Amino acid sequence: MASCRSRSFPTDSTDEAKKKDGEVLRGRCDSFVVETDVHYPTDINLLFDATRKVIELTARLGSDQGLPDWRQHAYNVRHLKRHLRAAQNAKHSKARNEAQKATNDTRMIEAHKTYLEVAQGYLDKARETLAKTESYGGAGGVEYLVAKIQIETFMKHADRQIDQTRRRVILGETIPHAEKVFSVFETHTEWISKGKAGVPVELGLRVCILEDQHRFVLHHRVMEKQTDDQVTVAMVKETKERFADLEAFSFDKGFHSPTNQQELQAHLKLVALPRKGKLSQQAQAVESSEHFVKARRRHSAVESAINALEVHGLDRCPDQGIRGFKRYVALAVVARNVHRIGAILKERENRRAKRATRYAQRDSPHKLAA
Repeated sequence: MASCRSRSFPTDSTDEAKKKDGEVLRGRCDSFVVETDVHYPTDINLLFDATRKVIELTARLGSDQGLPDWRQHAYNVRHLKRHLRAAQNAKHSKARNEAQKATNDTRMIEAHKTYLEVAQGYLDKARETLAKTESYGGAGGVEYLVAKIQIETFMKHADRQIDQTRRRVILGETIPHAEKVFSVFETHTEWISKGKAGVPVELGLRVCILEDQHRFVLHHRVMEKQTDDQVTVAMVKETKERFADLEAFSFDKGFHSPTNQQELQAHLKLVALPRKGKLSQQAQAVESSEHFVKARRRHSAVESAINALEVHGLDRCPDQGIRGFKRYVALAVVARNVHRIGAILKERENRRAKRATRYAQRDSPHKLAA
């Protein structure tokens, strides 16, 4: 149950970000999506990505080993792409009546079958090349092993996409969301729909941030296959390990769950976490209390921090891999805090300049009289 204990929670200070003695820290928490550097995924263009990499990497490996199997690898990629385009065009054909629709469906299935056969043929050829290279002298080197692992990784992606395309297009199955991968290069990419106006879907990862009343980001968390309500308590615990005087927290409804409401009371003196659905009389009394209402009014300021992060480059991550993604997010948060320090110092300097000008104007009449 949310509560407000007897403790002073001062208003935000826009003039000075220095923490006063006895002042508690108040946090506001929200999440947003940082996009990965990927194109819009479909099962057939993901298959093209994976098979193209298999062809290119196997051709390079074969060339290093002196095998002539992939001399026309550039043509092979173009050949595969032509069949990809044929499948895409057949899929987007429009029908005016049922007979034409049935004809188009048959043409689409045949185009997909041909595309899958071509892709499977290149995968089989790549496996034959890998088998041949095992007998060559350089097969035991580190570079060979790295190349082999890369090729086999993209082969697994291609095999999965062939299976899913066959099941969806030819057999008419619906692929469960948990089985889908949205990029063969940035495999941590998630399909996220937060219900924003004009943004039906985002491809990336959620990032949760916690900002204090002085507009510094105290903590952040990259959310892999997690939703807001699953990181609520962890964000509070992890932040309080570094900032023990953090006593108030505000959230939006996405962070609510009955368990979160209970657990947060053990860590905070003020929990401004609105509930979903119809409220009981007791919950209404809590959410209409003075401290709760003030915390909720101040909560929207965290959107300013999110907007600043996005404007300065955290809308899309160009780095590769989940480690690169986390590093990029962490550096963006550090840069945001440094930017905030700079804004404070600039504001102080402006105040000093104004005071100096005011004193100079005040003293000038006395100098003239003398």
